[in-house]
This record gives sequence, structure tokens and C-alpha cells, in this order.
Amino acid sequence: MVNRQKALLMTLIALLIYPNDIFGNNHYHSVSGGAFPPEFADTIQNVTVSLGRDATFTCLVNHLGGYRVGWLKVDTKAIQAIHDHVITHNNRVSVSHRDHTTWNLHIKNVQEQDEGRYMCQINTDPMKSQTGMLSVVVPPDFIPEETSSDVMVREGGQVKLMCRARGVPPPSISWRREDGKNIIIRKPFAGNALNQKSHVTSVNEYHGEELRLMKISRNEMGVYLCIAINGVPPAVSKRISINVHFSPVIHVPNQLVGAPLGTDVVLECFVEASPKSINYWVKDNAMIISSQQHDVQTIEKSRFEVRMVLTIRNLQKDNVGTYKCVAKSSLGDVESSIRLYEISGPTKAQTAARPSVYDEEDETVYGSAEIEKIENKLLFVDNMINGYVEYPSVATSMPTVRIGKKRQTIGANSNADHRRRGSDLLIVLMLIIGHRKCQ
Repeated sequence: MVNRQKALLMTLIALLIYPNDIFGNNHYHSVSGGAFPPEFADTIQNVTVSLGRDATFTCLVNHLGGYRVGWLKVDTKAIQAIHDHVITHNNRVSVSHRDHTTWNLHIKNVQEQDEGRYMCQINTDPMKSQTGMLSVVVPPDFIPEETSSDVMVREGGQVKLMCRARGVPPPSISWRREDGKNIIIRKPFAGNALNQKSHVTSVNEYHGEELRLMKISRNEMGVYLCIAINGVPPAVSKRISINVHFSPVIHVPNQLVGAPLGTDVVLECFVEASPKSINYWVKDNAMIISSQQHDVQTIEKSRFEVRMVLTIRNLQKDNVGTYKCVAKSSLGDVESSIRLYEISGPTKAQTAARPSVYDEEDETVYGSAEIEKIENKLLFVDNMINGYVEYPSVATSMPTVRIGKKRQTIGANSNADHRRRGSDLLIVLMLIIGHRKCQ
């Protein structure tokens, strides 16, 4: 009602200022003497602009003569301008013209309420007019109260993420993982309960406002991106973090590690926990901290997994025994044991007389968690010392040996070296047999 009254008032003002210019009866109007009546040279082009940009309508007129051009917003009947005078109180509206043939209506910083049809009219009798449509497109923007924030869930539970956005035209919503991994979608078969088997699909991108994750696992933890796009730049995205909580778990690759005295030994455990756990090493009920003999490291492998590494330098007899890696969090605690024992073998001073097996490090390191290759003869002798006559089974923890590069390499054609190796092996076998007889 207010808009209609305002439009009528503006029309009245225009009539008072230009009484003959709105509806014809212009004293300049004459078709005699060979004069041509005014006509439009071309149609008005529709205009589509993004919110906040500028828009311009152009009206081309031939033979205007003494007639005048006016601009009108059709839906509100509000006069925008007459000839080169702006009537509306909207300070974002202006007009310009060139050679009485090109007439422009300018709208700066276009807003959504500016959308609609605009009329260019010539005050002939009857009036001539044509219209053009102003369409305002709006880039997408999220609706905060209808969009999820970061969530926390226990492993095996369900998560429902919502993402809604506004914009013109209405935006479409898609989901991706920030780390590039696929999204796991689980849907129960028809008639099945939630704890029964479900149909599982893996997709790189999921479309829809709602993303439902069922029976979620720790591997699905991370940041999910909600992306809204409607063809009007810029597209927008929102980061939603999913934290999956579970009790600590420890994995020990080698629970039995053997190494000669005087060498460096590496023990390691892999811990998975969320929230993050407190991790430490224990021997004989005492916590081990970094020192001249011990080097304690915690290496983060993923959002929920860490690698605990304990390096024992210059192994001595009092270092032999049981080591425990411990992980504690608010959801529980867990520990696992590694037994370190002494084996006969070269000390650091003797490594130069041994054949080269690896060419990785400057020092001899025993007890790596990554199971590597070692010489068959060394395995055979070690197993006999510990009471085994065959290779360890999968269930038996195998001491991992990495021998550094500061060792003499034995040539393939050296008979003297072959005889020396055979003699050394024979001496070891005799010592073992003598040891068994003594028992």
C-alpha cells in the first residue's frame, strides 16, 4: 500500500513538472511537413547481474524530435526518470544519453529488490514502449542455523551431517573429504535392522544436503567439505570435522628381540587412540626417559596413530629384560611387552670383519619393527642358540637385524674367505653342542 501511494505521488509530481510530456499532446508533435514519427531502433536487451554489480538498460530511438523518453519500473509503477531528469529517490539510479538516439538507465550496486521489468517509453499518442528484464543472481551462502558444525562420535556409531545454502538460482550441495579419500556410504538392506548387513558403496563425491554415515570407523575420521555451487561465482565450502573416539590399541611388530652386547637396539610399538593417548616406555616398573643411553621418540603417522620408538645405545647386560609400551587415554589404557635378550654376535668394534648385508646406516642396529631380510646362516645359528632347529613360525617374533655399511665386503672368488667363514661356523656349532652336553 505504501509503495502504491509513493508511486502515485511520483506520478503526480511528474505530471506537475511535465504535464504534456507524459501522455502526449506535445506542442512539438507534428507529423506534417514530412516529419517522421519516433520509433524504437532495437529491442531492449534483458540484463542479468550478480548481486552488488552494476546494470545498464539501453533504449535506441530514431526520429525522437521534440518527444521525450521516460523510464518506469513496471511492477511498482514507479517512474525512474524522464528524459535526462531522475525522478526516483533511489540514489543508485542515473540516466545518460547520446545524440538523442541512445538512452541509458544505470543502476549501481544492484540489490535483490531491483529485480523486475523496466519500461522505456516515448510520450507519443498513443504511447510507445518496450521493456527489458533485470535478473539478479546471488552467489551461494550457507544458512548457519541449518548447517552442521564439528561432531564427535564413538566408533561404530552414526553421524548425520546437514548442509543448507541460499542463493539465486538455488545452489546444489556436494560433499568431499579434505584428504581426498573416498566417502563410505552404508545403507541397510530393505527390512534389515541397523546392526545387520548393509550395502556399502565408496564414492569420491556425494550429492545432497544430508550426508549420513553409519557404523563409522576410525579410518573415516577427518574433515569433510560441504560445497555449495549455483553457477554464480564464487562457490563456497564449509569444513566439518568428524572426530571418532575409541579406546587405545597397541600393535607390536616384534615382541621378541635379540641383539649382541655393545650394539644399538631399536624397539617400537604402534598406538592407535582417539582422543590422543599419553604414551611412554617402562622397564622394571620405572618409566624410561631420553638419556645418554636411551632415545625415546614418538612419531605421528596419522590423525589417530603414532609410532613409539625406543633406541637403546651400546646394549649392556643390565639392559636385557622386558620392556613395556603403555598408552593411556580418557577411554582406557593398554600396554604391551617386548622381551629383549642377548645373542652372540659382533660388537661395534668387530663389525669390520663381517660381510656387508645392508648399506643403509653407519652403525649396527638390531631390533627394528620393520621385518627385514637377514642372512640364512645367522638365522640358523640364532635359532639353535635359543633352542630352535628351524626357522621361526609366523607366531614367533623374529629379531630384526640391520647391519650397517662399515663392514668389509667378501668377494665371490675368495677361497680363503670362504674357508674362514666355514671355520667360524664350525666353532660356533661346537660351542653349542658343548653347551647342550653341559646341560
